[in-house]
Amino acid sequence: MQALSHITFVVRDLDRMEKIVRQVFKGRKVYDSGETSFSLSRERFFLIGEEPSAVWIAIMEGEGLSHRSYNHVAFRIEASDMDERLKAIEDLGLELKDPRSRVEGEGQSIYFYDDDNHLFELHSGTLEERLKRYAAPEIDV
Repeated sequence: MQALSHITFVVRDLDRMEKIVRQVFKGRKVYDSGETSFSLSRERFFLIGEEPSAVWIAIMEGEGLSHRSYNHVAFRIEASDMDERLKAIEDLGLELKDPRSRVEGEGQSIYFYDDDNHLFELHSGTLEERLKRYAAPEIDV
């Protein structure tokens, strides 16, 4: 195993999900199948973040998820970008989910659902910060 290759989200409306990817995640579209489908259906590819560590996101046309769960994908952002990203989410009319309770030192998060019941998190912390905080003996959970 080397690394994560890509993440695919099946969505009813490619145009709507493209707006979400571009406005909330600052994704750059690198491919659009148009009416052609090389895979199961029409699809678009985006890169989120900067090379060489950019994340490849694929959106594919189809039926969205039938129900919501806590399964989610989290994208790291700078704490200073939280307000801007929250505004983009609100401007798109996406539903925010209340964040789980947190202990100081594990970062801030914004959770939201897309129109197909996918849960996303924008998170300002790192794994190293979280592990360091969880190892501290004075944790009150």
